Amino acid sequence: MQTHTRSLNSIPHNSPRPLPHLRTRDQTTARMRVCPGGPVLQKCVRVCCRRGRWRVPRCVRRAWSYTHLLARSLCYNSLTTWDTVNESLFEPVFWTADRLTRWFGPVFVCLVIVLTSSIMLIAYLVLLPLVLRTYPPQWIAWHLGFGHWIIVMITFHYYKATRTPPGRPPTMKNDVPFVSICKKCVIPKPARTHHCGICNTCILKMDHHCPWLNNCVGHFNQRYFFSFCVVLTLGCMYCSISGRNLFIDAYSAIEHFKALEAEKPGVPVKGVGLLIGIVPPESSYKATPPTFTFKDKLVNKSIIYMWVLTSTVSVALGGLTLWHAMLISRGETSIERHINKKEVKRLSKRGKVYKNPYNYGRLNNWKLFLGVEKRSHWVTRVLLPSSHPPCGDGLTWDFHPKRKEALPV
Repeated sequence: MQTHTRSLNSIPHNSPRPLPHLRTRDQTTARMRVCPGGPVLQKCVRVCCRRGRWRVPRCVRRAWSYTHLLARSLCYNSLTTWDTVNESLFEPVFWTADRLTRWFGPVFVCLVIVLTSSIMLIAYLVLLPLVLRTYPPQWIAWHLGFGHWIIVMITFHYYKATRTPPGRPPTMKNDVPFVSICKKCVIPKPARTHHCGICNTCILKMDHHCPWLNNCVGHFNQRYFFSFCVVLTLGCMYCSISGRNLFIDAYSAIEHFKALEAEKPGVPVKGVGLLIGIVPPESSYKATPPTFTFKDKLVNKSIIYMWVLTSTVSVALGGLTLWHAMLISRGETSIERHINKKEVKRLSKRGKVYKNPYNYGRLNNWKLFLGVEKRSHWVTRVLLPSSHPPCGDGLTWDFHPKRKEALPV
């Protein structure tokens, strides 16, 4: 190295530079030494070709080790199941679905209000005059009483379900017993409490997040949600059954209107035809105008729209209502249904039987859910709008065997 450097320094500055193809080996080697990328390139080649074997660069080996560690972390112990692996893999999908549901929540609420208001508008402007004109007095009283009761119950329970907080566990230190720690909120979770990714908080006795309410269904608003589903299903079934004949008549009228519009009138012949009497005068040849108006079309289409919408909602929402009624009879929520199902399978393999600690019997479950404490409450708290709070605070649950007995109602 000293010889090559000395030979470069010994070249006078005023001497002519040699041509590229006449440069000596020492000059070429010295030029590679001066190049800033030369040592790095030589080091990489020396490391990769040491002892005649190819070695992967350190940066690539580090990336591969990190990727391998991430893959191994999915099954870091014997307690990891395929559910945990699937939940980790589908976490981006769940995150996207939660954000979309949160953003479109107000849109779903507005859609419910618009659709319900449209049905009420058709009922008042189209059906009510027809009922008052054609039905006997007793049927008029029935339709007016039942229809307005349905409207009041739907409005009250939907408002309460959307505006009532479902209940959240306390974040400050307290003496409330808990069963686990939330991994996202990092707070103690009491029994029957679960984390909602859409609301980004823990919910007491969480059932599910309803996008049509833009709210979670939990301990303090589950009764409002279920009552809303029941009365809305009854209202849709009432409109669908009572408006069946009107729907058939409206559909036949629309088909008749289309047939009349398809018949085009003939074109009168003018000029010589009138002089020789081949055709009658123009005034007698003109086609008669149609007997229907725009109002008739609008009324019939409104009846068809109302019947199709109410029939569809009654079938879809009726199935959901029956599902929740079954869960209430068993004393469990939608989330607990899946958890209890897994517990039954797990304990059955060990020869044991799983019992739901929150099941107090069908009748008692309904009384606790509806807040019925005496006989008059079946009318004042079930058949009429009532904003009474549910039983308990949602933090602690009574497991005493006496609750298994019939409640004194």
